[in-house]
Amino acid sequence: MRLIPTVDDLAADTVTHHYDDMIAPSGLTNFLGTARVDHDLTAISAVTFPPVSQGLTRTAACFVDGRLVESYGAPITHEWRPDRVRRSVSLPGLDLTTTTVCAPGETAVAIDVSATNTGDTARTVPITLTLAAGAAHAEDAWLDAVTPEERNRAALGDARLTFTNRAGTAWSVQGVDTAAEVRLSGIAPMAGEHEVGIGGIERGGEVTVRLDLAPGATARFGYVHAVAATEDAAHAAFDRVAAAVPSTVDSAESFWDRQLAAAFEPGNTEFSGHLPVLETSSDALRRLYWWGALGVIWFRRDFAGNVLGRSYDTLMPNYWATTTFIWDYSLSSITHALLDPEAMKAQLRHWIASDIHTHFGTSSLTGGPVGRWYSVNDYAMTRLVHDYLRFTRDTGFLDETTGGRPVREHLRDWALAWQSLRGTGPLADYGEIDNLLECVSSYTHEVASLNAANVWNLRTVAEILAAQGDTDGAAALTAEADALVKAVADLYVPGRGHFAARQPDGTRVPVRHVYDFSVVGTTIAADLDAATRREMVEFYRRELQTEAWLRSLSPWDSDASFSPRPDHQWNGAYPAWPADAARSLIALGAPEVAIDWLPGLARSANQGPPGQAHFTEEAVPAVNGGARKAPPQLPYIIDWACSSAGAYVALVIESFFGVDPKPGAEFSAARGCIADLDPDAVLRGLRIGDRLVDIHADGTVADGTVTDAV
Repeated sequence: MRLIPTVDDLAADTVTHHYDDMIAPSGLTNFLGTARVDHDLTAISAVTFPPVSQGLTRTAACFVDGRLVESYGAPITHEWRPDRVRRSVSLPGLDLTTTTVCAPGETAVAIDVSATNTGDTARTVPITLTLAAGAAHAEDAWLDAVTPEERNRAALGDARLTFTNRAGTAWSVQGVDTAAEVRLSGIAPMAGEHEVGIGGIERGGEVTVRLDLAPGATARFGYVHAVAATEDAAHAAFDRVAAAVPSTVDSAESFWDRQLAAAFEPGNTEFSGHLPVLETSSDALRRLYWWGALGVIWFRRDFAGNVLGRSYDTLMPNYWATTTFIWDYSLSSITHALLDPEAMKAQLRHWIASDIHTHFGTSSLTGGPVGRWYSVNDYAMTRLVHDYLRFTRDTGFLDETTGGRPVREHLRDWALAWQSLRGTGPLADYGEIDNLLECVSSYTHEVASLNAANVWNLRTVAEILAAQGDTDGAAALTAEADALVKAVADLYVPGRGHFAARQPDGTRVPVRHVYDFSVVGTTIAADLDAATRREMVEFYRRELQTEAWLRSLSPWDSDASFSPRPDHQWNGAYPAWPADAARSLIALGAPEVAIDWLPGLARSANQGPPGQAHFTEEAVPAVNGGARKAPPQLPYIIDWACSSAGAYVALVIESFFGVDPKPGAEFSAARGCIADLDPDAVLRGLRIGDRLVDIHADGTVADGTVTDAV
């Protein structure tokens, strides 16, 4: 039984699809930048290596025998692994295969192309790649979902085209590693901008390689796309990668296997911490745990000029490059605290020094704010600092002065921030949909989730203050929480298992959403009576849970017709919602429901790291039994991967194993529900401060051991 994953263990299921099937194009990264791998045999888009961006510009579309490959109507097969995407297609008399990687240590993408003659006569096969670029170098933060792009001018080179923007501050060099015909397109640039839906950026030119193939013979060439802020740097990167495309492909595999091994190794040189190793006979739980780990590691960004030195992006490869959302980061809070606590601490310092009530995240390019305020921010920041403290034991962080005051004072402010949002009643009013779930029009104003979170904030900060000796401050916050929790419970709709959102005029709008179920369950389950807890579980099973995923909004809710967005509506769910729903099930006293759900849920871990949303099976057919990732095009605008994946790590550590370190207290573990699934399961090498411990299924805590990755 392997305990630490390799790229093969995390490989996606093979997907074969036709042009414009409902498939989300996958992404690749080397921590310096990202690229999107398109349906076409060789095409890539959104090649982004900060500070150089190119929007969603698509390049390297493939023609064979002078005809666009996509137009043949032949299905193209995609095989994703963390290190590569292998694409293949069979055309009349010809099999073609490509392997695409982000070159380790380079601001470049490499594609190894091979063709095999399956006919019985020799032939010369011309393979043409049409090249385009939109290289831009914006000095400001990338404040829109899609990164900046500019019209580029192209110049001929030896087996390559060189693109640059008007200012000469962004460069893209694209070409091949063998003799080739290169030409400019000869198409005059448009006088104005392209209209949406009509075109993108004009084609710069093309490169053609002619392969002489005997019957049964195979030949290859490599394509390289390198970007940089200077011409010399772009050409140098191109030359290094083009000199060794096959070995670059091989090095990508070893690079990613090293990252994955390091993530579970105490004292590794890649991260400032590590994740514990999960020993279990449950293939489903192991798969979800690894899925969550990969989905955070995937977003590490170490590019030159990163204001934090290292950050973790939120989405890729289409949207919000270099932006870290507070909400999403908090959903992977435990993962960050264990895997890379130094990077987490730097991110927390940065956010604490900002005004978290004015933005949803920050740019790692400039450190500046991005977007509007999200109402979850006070809860998210409290959760982040709490998890950092309880796993690192770095209580000195509370005394640090950040943003003009000690961190402990910021914690107190976040715990009490809801008071300034109260309307005529005791609960906080969180306004309209743009501050909440965006695509559920009834989920507005006094919602159960964030008001329950306010109770949790008050109690959590009280616990931290008490551990620091501030008993009076702790008592005051605890009293506030005890007074508030009844008002939250009053939003419950008796007998139905869900809650209502109270409007400013006092009316109550029933909302059957998983966010209420998850947050209420994980924050104040103990305050609810047994009947309410039972009804919540029944509602969840009846209206939200599917075999392999969940519906964010019940299809019986009247707002289910409002939006097609699958991250928060009836037709799908944001990736953290299944993990948090399972945590809520356990907290509400129904671990058996979560356990029974695991095999189906684990089948959705079959398409790379978790997507920003997966469709329910009734909305779009599953992919080999797994809930299909939603695509980026309108009306869905969903990205291929999302960093909230760490919620699955929290599900295993916090809920299944019952790990809950208390600030200022000696660590012990309560018995979780893991024994009901696997009585021999062990969580090995969990770091609590300077201590490594093993957590056994029966709740036993022992000194930690390091286990070989077998």
